[in-house]
Amino acid sequence: MSINLPSQRGRGRRAPMAEINVTPLVDVMLVLLIIFMVTAPLLTAGVPVDLPDSRAKPLDQDQQPVQISIERDGKMYVDKDEVSEETLPDVLEQLAKKTDQGKPPQIFLRADKGLDYGRVMSVMGELNRAGLNRVALVTVGKDEK
Repeated sequence: MSINLPSQRGRGRRAPMAEINVTPLVDVMLVLLIIFMVTAPLLTAGVPVDLPDSRAKPLDQDQQPVQISIERDGKMYVDKDEVSEETLPDVLEQLAKKTDQGKPPQIFLRADKGLDYGRVMSVMGELNRAGLNRVALVTVGKDEK
């Protein structure tokens, strides 16, 4: 058992500590990482739509997709901009011209589960006519409710 007693040479002074304690920095970074991981999925939904349930696995995303949302009352949105049924083909043609590495953008189609199937298929037909064939139908997983 030894006791650290101040030496007579230093007269009670301690040598300056040459180390930086990084533990608080790591703790703060981990908390920020968790906050961003929790809030990032909430930022993707622009228009609230009552989506149907599915057990399908989520898709891998290589670029930011374009979201087309159809509400129960028939209003359509491309990302967060409202689009009428008459202007939808023109908007989709503009989207088709924006290619990334020779591929058209990924489209996420979010349709309310109370919509008529024909309404969703007419939008998908317009997407196909514009050359946008990378379409994913967005659903809510059973666990996410």
